[in-house]
Amino acid sequence: MELKVTTEHHKGQATIFKNPFLESLTKTNLTQNVIVYGSIVILLFYYALFIKKIPVSTFLGLFLFALFFWTFAEYILHRFIFHWISENKLVQRFHFIMHGSHHMYPRDTDRLLMPPVPGIIMATLLFLIFYLIFNLLGYPQYTWAFFPGFFLGYLLYSFLHRATHINRPPKRFKFLWKHHSIHHYKYPDKAFGVSNTFWDHVFGTMPPKN
Repeated sequence: MELKVTTEHHKGQATIFKNPFLESLTKTNLTQNVIVYGSIVILLFYYALFIKKIPVSTFLGLFLFALFFWTFAEYILHRFIFHWISENKLVQRFHFIMHGSHHMYPRDTDRLLMPPVPGIIMATLLFLIFYLIFNLLGYPQYTWAFFPGFFLGYLLYSFLHRATHINRPPKRFKFLWKHHSIHHYKYPDKAFGVSNTFWDHVFGTMPPKN
């Protein structure tokens, strides 16, 4: 069932886990993410080009396609996974951890980025899924060219998402800040794109112009 995310917002932070150690794993900061995830992207580049020896032209083609594919995945995940809930308590708990707490506390700066530990776990699972798909297509080595683009696309999205909540918008990108604010404060069932509005136009989830 489609979730109507609450438009009631709170100052401060949500408490996701009672255990202090687990709670600490739900928080991060920009410097930590740039260092950890940036190192991973560089290693993926190196492994693809110098260990797997994927041709540069092939790497760039798959890399750029993966960047674009991320924008589609961003929309689908946000609309159908993060805004979906059932009567099942485990699903409701999953929703609160992954997205519900963010809608309740949209200015919780410690949780505007994906923390490294859960982020690396989810990235590993996604890599395995893509590896299986490329393996079925007969080109498992191309996962090493596709995944860096997909992962970098996610990182760029996450940094932009953080900026829309805590920074003033550059004039050129003011429409993205407005688009995401409308999603949080006016139409939680529209404006699912964060890094772009393209897929909202495609799937008819643009908010009213007024």
